[in-house]
Amino acid sequence: MHWDTGSLIGPDGEDWRVPVSELEKRQSLFSSSLAAQNIPSAWVQDPVDLYWLVGNRQAGGVHVKSTGSVTQYVRNSLERAIYESGEGAAPHQVETHPRMSNLSETLGEIPALQLGRLPASDALFMQSKLGDGGDCTQTLWDLREVKSEWEIKRMKEAGMVQQLMFETIDQMGCEGVTEIDLAAAADEVSRSAGFAGHIRMRKWPMDCERVVIASGSAGAVPTFFDSAVGATGPHPLAGLGAGFKKISIGEPVIVDIVHVHRGYVSDMTRMFSVGPLDDIWNERLSDMSEIAIAVRESLERGEDCSSAWNIGSHMATEMGHDGHLMGQGPDQARFLGHSIGLELDETPVVAAGFNRPLPIGGTMAIEPKVIHPDGAIGVEDCWVRTTEGMECISSGDDFPLWTEW
Repeated sequence: MHWDTGSLIGPDGEDWRVPVSELEKRQSLFSSSLAAQNIPSAWVQDPVDLYWLVGNRQAGGVHVKSTGSVTQYVRNSLERAIYESGEGAAPHQVETHPRMSNLSETLGEIPALQLGRLPASDALFMQSKLGDGGDCTQTLWDLREVKSEWEIKRMKEAGMVQQLMFETIDQMGCEGVTEIDLAAAADEVSRSAGFAGHIRMRKWPMDCERVVIASGSAGAVPTFFDSAVGATGPHPLAGLGAGFKKISIGEPVIVDIVHVHRGYVSDMTRMFSVGPLDDIWNERLSDMSEIAIAVRESLERGEDCSSAWNIGSHMATEMGHDGHLMGQGPDQARFLGHSIGLELDETPVVAAGFNRPLPIGGTMAIEPKVIHPDGAIGVEDCWVRTTEGMECISSGDDFPLWTEW
């Protein structure tokens, strides 16, 4: 080896590898799920799923057998994959990736592929080399919906950093400051805490800006992003998030921040303003808070996510927000909450068609918002469903829904 693994550390020398015990549990769950579906084996090569299964995302793939055997085949870097897998304690084998012409012979069987994840050209190429063993995408996604205690702790840590980002915005906000300058200040906090620069999205071709700040009329600008608030962004290719608009007195400023800690997401929205807001904005914020509570209580009761959507959207209509909930007119998003984890847009979703509950161990960002031509307003916090109910894993009551600068 020509490099030092001692460089692979977190702050203050912390070991930020995924614990071997976590990898053992995940691999066992996946193998058992394959066996239950009569799938002999699976080939996993998506970076997010690789990280979840083997604790690293080195180039190559992982062969998981229903019998429990797991082997990671690595193109580069083999040494880093070995280290990040737990070295001698790793629950799987780590080997050099063979030539593609020899991969089928090496595996010895036709594995299921991540057909729901791979680009069409890659899927066709892999099938030409390994055969058509079906699709294992949903099997992995179903397992990832339920978070372990270790994962939930990482998400709580993300929420702690996120609160520091909001506190920075609180300290810096004033008349005349630009949205993008506020976003840059929050970015600095996030980067210093270990944010790696990526927010993973499952839905193609979504890109996500982690600090969305929209003041006044900028909150009504529609974007490509499937969410209530997109804002202007700095330029058309990055048409999402904070732009160059300066903040004025008496307008609502919506701040939607995502922080990612060791791969795990926390998502939160709060309101700010320079000076007081008109009463109508306070009423709208109160309505969104009431809807958020009703959605959360529905999920806590174990009702289907579609039922929680029906409850929340019906309340919004009765409150007079029809046509403004989660957007305006044809640009409305049709959800009130989305599951989070290693990706921002995991399942299930508080939306029509998700006729199943949030599972125990499921983590959800609940975010009702209303959009009007002169601004946007709403709330968002992250929750985990436990046997005791819904537990907040972002700031919750520790940071006010609205702050006056």
